[in-house]
This record gives sequence, C-alpha cells and structure tokens, in this order.
Amino acid sequence: MQVRIQAHDFDLTPALRDHVTQRVRFAMTRYRDHVHRVDVRLSDENGPRGGVDKRCRLHLRVGGLPDIVVDDTELDLYAAVTRSAERAERALGRQIRRSRSTPSQRLRDWPTETEAGTAEHA
Repeated sequence: MQVRIQAHDFDLTPALRDHVTQRVRFAMTRYRDHVHRVDVRLSDENGPRGGVDKRCRLHLRVGGLPDIVVDDTELDLYAAVTRSAERAERALGRQIRRSRSTPSQRLRDWPTETEAGTAEHA
C-alpha cells in the first residue's frame, strides 16, 4: 500500500509525515490487501488566524470497489489525521462487508412481514 502525502499552506515536518504514515498504515492493517494507495491531503484552512481549521482528507484507492474519501477538520492536525484514519477504516470495512453479501443475502436479512409486525407491537 502506497501512502502519498501533500501539505498545503504549511511545511510538512518529518514528525508529521511519520505520524500520518503510521496512523494510516495501522488503520488499514486489516484491509491492506484491498487498498492500493492512500492519498493524504493536509491543509491549514484559516492560516495564521487559527481556529478549528486543520484539515485532513484521505482518499483511498481500493481495488474492485469505489474509492473512499474521508475528510475531517480539527483544532490539531495530529488529531485530524488520527480521526480521519479511524473513520476511513470503518468506511472501508462497511464497504467490504456490503460487497461480500449478495443481493439475495441482503434480502434474506430483512425481517418478514410477520416478524416486522411482531416487532412493531412489542
């Protein structure tokens, strides 16, 4: 899995680069065979004005499935990276689970009319 990092409106420090790489690789450990590349875009939206403006966008290139894009904005860039990686892992897991179940399996998971009626009255 390739991790490409771009920093916009600030310099990317070695410590931040390491943090991004470690968090993304750790989050994708379970699904590493599915992910071909992760593009990470870091930005400081408000610049020197401050505020909750540190943004991390992860774009996962997934083989055989639609790409996943996760975007998070926090006060701290390290927190934005961590949260984005966690959200990307959950999104990818959902997408993989959905792709594994066939339409007929999904229909079988729906409650029957009698089960649905019983649940409403319970």
